[in-house]
Amino acid sequence: MEKELQAALAAAVAAARVCQRVQDTLLPQEVALKPDRSPVTVADFGAQAVINHVLGAAFPEIPVVGEEHAGALRSQGELRRQVVEAVASVLPDLGEAEALAAIDRGDFGGGSERRFWAVDPIDGTKGFLRREQYAVAIALVEGGEVVLGVLACPALPWVLSAAEPVGCVLAATRGTGAWMQRLDGGPWERVRVVAEVDPRRAILCESVEAEHSSHTTGTRAGSRRGRSPAGHPV
Repeated sequence: MEKELQAALAAAVAAARVCQRVQDTLLPQEVALKPDRSPVTVADFGAQAVINHVLGAAFPEIPVVGEEHAGALRSQGELRRQVVEAVASVLPDLGEAEALAAIDRGDFGGGSERRFWAVDPIDGTKGFLRREQYAVAIALVEGGEVVLGVLACPALPWVLSAAEPVGCVLAATRGTGAWMQRLDGGPWERVRVVAEVDPRRAILCESVEAEHSSHTTGTRAGSRRGRSPAGHPV
């Protein structure tokens, strides 16, 4: 699936650039709430437009399950202008009509009968708003199973303990393992589960959002091993 992988990588990296650009200038009043009270920003719409356009150009026959819809933009001129401007920062030839159509290309209903892309333009919008961790997430689904996945993580450092420029891309296809590359390019390195057997040296992780995991349970489990969930000594 080399062609599919390259298309997903190009889409994820381009969307990550949109997210970075928007994050640098985002104002509190530019954050809206969906009916379920979850936040949505210019970057969510812009990233989905970029992803869907890039994937559609490479594989027009493969539908997309997306998260956002352009309906909200059609009645909000200023928000629409900001989204189109963000998209144009990485796809300068894409006009307003094309950008809105690209967003709405993510209207496939899913299922196991067809091959499709599953896209989350910003997985972790709250983390994005706090300038913490978030990811651009793309998967290719065949027969109801994921066969390819790409994550672009603009805020994730290459080495967790190092104070260096951040940004990584992670990719995996069935049968080839998982790999990681700097967002700016460079060699790919295989991602492996570490063979650490000393629980005191293990790195424990959990969601920063309390509603996504039990922080109390994580802290209790880490304490029994002499570690906190963040991987630091208790």
